[in-house]
Amino acid sequence: MVKRASEMHDKINVAMRGGEGSVLIHEILDKGEYQGHARLMAVITLKPGCSIGEHLHENEEEIFYVLEGEAVYNDNGKTEIMHQGDSCVCLSGQKHSLSNGSETENLSVFAVILTY
Repeated sequence: MVKRASEMHDKINVAMRGGEGSVLIHEILDKGEYQGHARLMAVITLKPGCSIGEHLHENEEEIFYVLEGEAVYNDNGKTEIMHQGDSCVCLSGQKHSLSNGSETENLSVFAVILTY
């Protein structure tokens, strides 16, 4: 199966998980187009000043891979700065948040949420 860029969906989430501003979610594949246990495969873009608020993952884990920009990642209360090529994982039972660390450039991450 090949899915063309023109067939993919974008949605905007305002104040995602209690965060600031809006988040663009570019869905790469929709549920039902693959057989694995995932509920999200997307590129997430945050403009300067935007964030995804702190939230808990239960019975799932989320992986971020930084495509461009500078991410400020809250890993269970510990702040980490991430750059292009860096990745992180939030396991089940853990909390995290993500914000754009730049005042001028967008932050884009590839995100996958795997469910159990």
